[in-house]
Amino acid sequence: MFHLLLIAVRSLAQHRRRTFLLGGAIAVVTALLVVLLELSTGLRATILRSATTLMTGHVNVAGFYKVTAGQSAPVVTQYTKVVDVVRKSVPELDYLIERGRGWARVISETGSVQVGIGGVDIQHEPGLHQVLRIREGNLDDLAEPNTILLFDDQATKLEVKVGDLLTISAPTPRGVSNTLDVRVVAIARDLGLLSRFNVFVPISSLQALYQLRSDTTGALMLYLKNLKAVPAVHARLREALQAAGYAVMDDNPKAFWMKFDSVNREDWTGQKLDITNWDDEVSFVTYTVTALDMLTGILTFVLLIIIAIGVMNTMWISIRERTREIGTLRAIGMQRRRVLWMFVLEALVLGLISTSIGALLGTAICALLNAAHIAVPIGVQLFLMNDTLTLLPDPAKILGAVLFISFCTTAIALFPSFLAARLRPISAMHYIG
Repeated sequence: MFHLLLIAVRSLAQHRRRTFLLGGAIAVVTALLVVLLELSTGLRATILRSATTLMTGHVNVAGFYKVTAGQSAPVVTQYTKVVDVVRKSVPELDYLIERGRGWARVISETGSVQVGIGGVDIQHEPGLHQVLRIREGNLDDLAEPNTILLFDDQATKLEVKVGDLLTISAPTPRGVSNTLDVRVVAIARDLGLLSRFNVFVPISSLQALYQLRSDTTGALMLYLKNLKAVPAVHARLREALQAAGYAVMDDNPKAFWMKFDSVNREDWTGQKLDITNWDDEVSFVTYTVTALDMLTGILTFVLLIIIAIGVMNTMWISIRERTREIGTLRAIGMQRRRVLWMFVLEALVLGLISTSIGALLGTAICALLNAAHIAVPIGVQLFLMNDTLTLLPDPAKILGAVLFISFCTTAIALFPSFLAARLRPISAMHYIG
């Protein structure tokens, strides 16, 4: 086998121009695939970071309380008892926060916006401190009652700055409209699509706005030590809460605000808990990752067809040029199987070397793009969930791309290699190209 490998390497070296052209094409395709894979990985990581900061934990215990059969509120009553069940059932828990939820109109002297209201205890929100980039004001001032944090886009629409007063208007769970005057204490930089529809106030202020008791919250957000444990924790938590006597809603992989219509149509009153994970809560924006993955798949398929034509042509030319060599090798006793392997190894070596170079090139391009901190237009930020282009390397995906394209290159070479192995020694030796 070593001798066959040596012959394959020498053949590639002998036909340097052809090897360079075809190998270069394979390397470019691999580099492009690596860039797209790192963009997809970076997009998913950005969505996860933004989502688990702004609106969801890795796993959530939320729910709805219905005063009447047709009117629901996204709250969990007597949540401290639920917390006890959670802590006993989830040893994978890193930390847990309570987060109020609401949907209200924020009004300034010059305009208004409809946004999701997050009620937070800022002293127990490590995620907000790590992810939010404050442009103006102080995040810790959100500990004061009747304060609010806005994002750049909302502050621009409302034409306000730190220190200005706003009014929040929202209907309570009993259908009565209520208002709350708040002071802007911080303005954060946008985090893409998700930050356009979220603001933060102290949870005590949110409870006052909706006239809720102090033992009522919107959701318990669980952050795990290992993200891979999410499915297991999700399933176990449902069983634990049902065993503790809580009514639990059927699994519905949608964001909580997309469930109001179906919940209001159901004929029940009182409290029902809803167990979701981060993927459920941001399902309405993960289409960007799906679309990018589909684009990557289509582009890879088209480029592989082009490579297939190139490899096939190259193998036919190589076989035609080496027909007499093949005849000589067969005449001195080389078996057909070894002739087949000789050409297959040539394609395999070309594929592995070219894809490895392409993967290194693609990784280097991604590193340069990340180092450049390229700002993206506002419209693109909606889909990238960030104000700069972020690409994240995933060694497993890069290795998979290298092996996949190398495998395809080798598989494409099988048919012409098989025909080369079928050549009759006498006819091949007398072939005149």
